[in-house]
Amino acid sequence: VQLQASGGGLVQTGDSLRLSCAASGRAFGSYIMAWFRQAPGKEREFVAAISSQGTTKRYADSVKGRFTISRDNAKNTVYLQMNNLKPEDTAVYHCAANDRIVSLTPAAYNYWGQGTEVTVSS
Repeated sequence: VQLQASGGGLVQTGDSLRLSCAASGRAFGSYIMAWFRQAPGKEREFVAAISSQGTTKRYADSVKGRFTISRDNAKNTVYLQMNNLKPEDTAVYHCAANDRIVSLTPAAYNYWGQGTEVTVSS
């Protein structure tokens, strides 16, 4: 499966953004999808994940209550709605997919998009 993330940008503290990740290739509805982010000089970290049919969602503690992951299998797209953004949310956001398990670990995902940059100014 090929993944293409979009929707990043430069925003101010407290603003909202919605990231999208469009997938092509094999049946999108069979994949677990996730968002990870990587800030400059830091390791890639888990943000959110969603099961293939959207019934199970997981979030990093740092984004709970502010970010929402969702998917539209008819459109082969997964979304990350980010509200009340903070400067510490600044990072390149990557979408990822696997066909096995909802995981918080990057190593569990074998398909990755190229990333979209989010910058939150204070």
